[in-house]
Amino acid sequence: NETNSMSAVNSVISNVGKNAGDPFFPDRSATPHKSKVTVAFVSKQDRGTVNSQEVLGKIRDALQGIPGTEISVERENNGPPTGKAITLEVTGEDFAQLRVIEKQVLDLIQKSGIKGIDELKSDLVTNKPEILVNIDREKASREGISSATIGMALRTALFGTEVSKFRDNEDEYPIQLRLRPEDRSQIDDLLSMNITFRDMNMGGVLRSVPLATVADISYSSTFSQINRKNDQRTITISSDVTADYKEKATEINQNILAVVSKIKLPSGYTIRQGGEQEEQMAAMGFLSSAFLIAIAMIYLILAAQFNSIVKPFIIFFTIVLSLIGVLLGFLLTGKTFSVIMSGVGIIALAGIVVKNGILLIEFIDEMRKRGLNLRDAIVEGGSTRLTPVLLTASSTVLGMVPLALGMAFDFGALFVDLKWVVHFGGDSAVFWNILAWTIIYGLIFSTVLTLVIVPCMYYISERIQEKILGRKESKLQMAEELAV
Repeated sequence: NETNSMSAVNSVISNVGKNAGDPFFPDRSATPHKSKVTVAFVSKQDRGTVNSQEVLGKIRDALQGIPGTEISVERENNGPPTGKAITLEVTGEDFAQLRVIEKQVLDLIQKSGIKGIDELKSDLVTNKPEILVNIDREKASREGISSATIGMALRTALFGTEVSKFRDNEDEYPIQLRLRPEDRSQIDDLLSMNITFRDMNMGGVLRSVPLATVADISYSSTFSQINRKNDQRTITISSDVTADYKEKATEINQNILAVVSKIKLPSGYTIRQGGEQEEQMAAMGFLSSAFLIAIAMIYLILAAQFNSIVKPFIIFFTIVLSLIGVLLGFLLTGKTFSVIMSGVGIIALAGIVVKNGILLIEFIDEMRKRGLNLRDAIVEGGSTRLTPVLLTASSTVLGMVPLALGMAFDFGALFVDLKWVVHFGGDSAVFWNILAWTIIYGLIFSTVLTLVIVPCMYYISERIQEKILGRKESKLQMAEELAV
């Protein structure tokens, strides 16, 4: 097994100090305390029976318990940055209060024993060391030195200041002025550094005063960075979901929200979900709006074509049947329902499945125009249109099968070596197969039931209209007789 796993690895890259964090949310400064090892696998069809998720789980188990370390083993996230699968955002103004709420959240989640959480981490890092130069403003004012002068002197000493440029025939290079490494690496040397300034109290005379006479040094720790979202200070607590619970991320987030809702928050402080869940809700809202707009446009077209406000609703019932088919299909097969890909598939189904209802109703109307009564027209229309409906549905379903199974054709082997090579379960199937299965489940279910339910609904609606119109005509005849 270890030999097979190594043969499935394409490359191993390690980073220390830089680019060692989350690539979607990179660190803004050097991180000598962080390192990252990236393992790239060969393509899925070349990896044989090796499952990358199983390898990831073995690595996670092997790296547990190393003293003094925090290790997170995660799968690479493709696509736009969405954040972790589990993300809680604590917002407010006072960092002291935010840290209290953060500790309450972490303690409650840990005590709840919710399964599937990899490792909760906060983006608030408070152990960044810093050296403060405390200026005695009274002494500095007495000497005629401004704090800006001291700050520029320190910046020049540590980071340098460009004083000129060196030019040759090809390019120019900046000349940086700063202290030698041995003079700027010790705090005592910086304190003994002379601050040169022009004393305006003495007519602009140049003077030099040691830094230690107007300032002292103190050591402390502070925040590495302050994150804001919508102009509010925000602490983000996030974690990935373990491999065994990848398909239950939504359920885990619901359990976490139920636990966190017990916290009594002060006024002006909130806890909300972010990351993948926030993006998922935004995508769901957009797709819901797109679905309603598509339904409205389809209704306007059908109402204009059939010159009826009732018949489009009969055809719309096929969309309801397709939705039932999609949910039943995913439930029975145990596949993961994706908000984005399944949502796009449902919107596509709204335009595909209505054709079956159109074929039936259009031909039934034609039979009635030829003189057949209601029942005979429905029977004749259903029997005649059975073959076209089944052919169009089956052709669409069969066309989606290669995408659903992830069939990949090696055209290089076909045209160069004249070998027919077909791979199943390719990389594209991971992303696109949910869309294909959505269309397949919805179309099969709606096609079978459409052949039965649409004619029945057509018959019921026509009989109701005949009774209503018949009663209206009888009332008009009685009114005319009374008038005569």
